[in-house]
Amino acid sequence: MTRLPQIALLPDGKRLHLQDGPIDLVIEAKGRDLDVSAAYQAAAERFTGLLDELCAELAGLRSAADPQRCTLKGAIARRMHAAVAPFAADWFITPMAAVAGSVAEEILRAMLQAAPLDRAYVNNGGDIALHLGDGKQFSVGLMDRPDRHGVMRTMTVESDMPVRGIATSGRHGRSFSLGIADAVTVLARTASQADAAATVIANAVDLPNHPAILRVPANELQPDSDLGARLVTRDVGRLAEHEIEQALEAGAARARVLLMSGLIEGAALRLLGETRFVGATGAGAPVSHAFQGRTSEIMLQA
Repeated sequence: MTRLPQIALLPDGKRLHLQDGPIDLVIEAKGRDLDVSAAYQAAAERFTGLLDELCAELAGLRSAADPQRCTLKGAIARRMHAAVAPFAADWFITPMAAVAGSVAEEILRAMLQAAPLDRAYVNNGGDIALHLGDGKQFSVGLMDRPDRHGVMRTMTVESDMPVRGIATSGRHGRSFSLGIADAVTVLARTASQADAAATVIANAVDLPNHPAILRVPANELQPDSDLGARLVTRDVGRLAEHEIEQALEAGAARARVLLMSGLIEGAALRLLGETRFVGATGAGAPVSHAFQGRTSEIMLQA
């Protein structure tokens, strides 16, 4: 039986809200009124039954990804696998690491197939798929921590940049993290790629075996977790300044590898009030103009 999601315009009359179980999307499109209406209708139609599609392959989605072979059938499931496959040879990762970004991508794809739009975004709890027509831009608010209010700074994504996906991961988000980062925000060519990379980088921000860090087996907190008995971070106590720098550098080192490999376009790593940027500052960086003070339009959450 097909699930019936919640579908409604938000009170501003401009944004569409789609919610079904754990999937919670906020969508906004700009363009001619008829085109926006057609895009929203397409988003609602594609969203209906989407969660059932994922649940039908949940066992495979929760299993470690094979970097060479994909046995998944659905379009979103296969997109999830493709996003994590580049990491699977070196680290444990399942397609679930890219679920939010892949869903956002799929809904945006349906919208753009239905109508031409000037610009649009699909925000799946902070994992965002973007569409930008020529000369258009988005300003995206970067939060210090997803469980607190307040924007640390904003990122401007312009149409001539390759960035079309943004995602955030960390120990304060909706999913478990193997690392200690408060938040790692990644810019990539697609939302699914950004989602997977944010997970990988956030896991690398770490101080293994540090006594001030509380870790618990993931399956003790969530019996069906795709992480099984792997230890996930539940609390981080007092760390010395050099320890914060050490953890951030571990994550930044991994981010630089992904940047050089073309898997990301930039990253911002945040831990206990300190921030490290990769590919987002400095002369000649691929997204050197991405982090600038602008009025935020999309709020990131991990």
